[in-house]
Amino acid sequence: MFKPAVVIPVYDHEHAVGAVLRAVLAHGVPCILVDDGSSPGCARLLDELAAAAPGQVLLVRHARNEGKGAAVISGFRRAAQEGYTHLLQIDADGQHNTDDIPRFLVLAERHPEAVIAGCPQFDASVPAARLYGRYLTHACVWMNTMSLAIRDSMCGFRAYPVAAVMALAARRQIGQRMNFDTDILVRLYWDGLEVVNLPTPVRYPLDGVSHFRMVRDNALLTRMHITHLFGMLWRLPSLLGRTWRKR
Repeated sequence: MFKPAVVIPVYDHEHAVGAVLRAVLAHGVPCILVDDGSSPGCARLLDELAAAAPGQVLLVRHARNEGKGAAVISGFRRAAQEGYTHLLQIDADGQHNTDDIPRFLVLAERHPEAVIAGCPQFDASVPAARLYGRYLTHACVWMNTMSLAIRDSMCGFRAYPVAAVMALAARRQIGQRMNFDTDILVRLYWDGLEVVNLPTPVRYPLDGVSHFRMVRDNALLTRMHITHLFGMLWRLPSLLGRTWRKR
């Protein structure tokens, strides 16, 4: 059985999330909105969006801001309760191409035990520092998986098997904030999941709102990479064996 849904973590993206949600629902897939402690104005809008599409939109709410990763995991918990088998994560700010949703879902159904990971194709709107800074994380991920299987670990547009994510989340806490996307993908790869990379256009964002905090989030990413390094070292024989078998 293949029963997909979409999760959108939302934190004060009231100027873009309505358009994103409408575009998602146009593809006939249900959606879980996760309000991660948004301002009253954004929270009211999310209430209105959910009320306008009963049966299509579920709203999960955090009383305070807990971070993108925490919001996505709350979406997974609700998805598991509702019996969804796969969850497609997409950002609320409009940077992802919702026209690619069917492509993600086709691949997720074809590869039900894999993560379908968006591989960004940026336009001229991407800040140069962000673009080139990503390559440091790419290099760390390739080293910590002993593989080039993950082309981009930072894109928040991807489809996951719900059962695999819930099993991982039951064992350990995954990155709660901007370290989430990379942390979960590396750990799912360590758990044996394959990663199918799907090129997809990305633009910087429609509402001009970014919640990336330079000092805090770079510190979290640095700590994560160091933790992954030690995790890689004791997994090294199995990771090398896995890479070798794919040759």
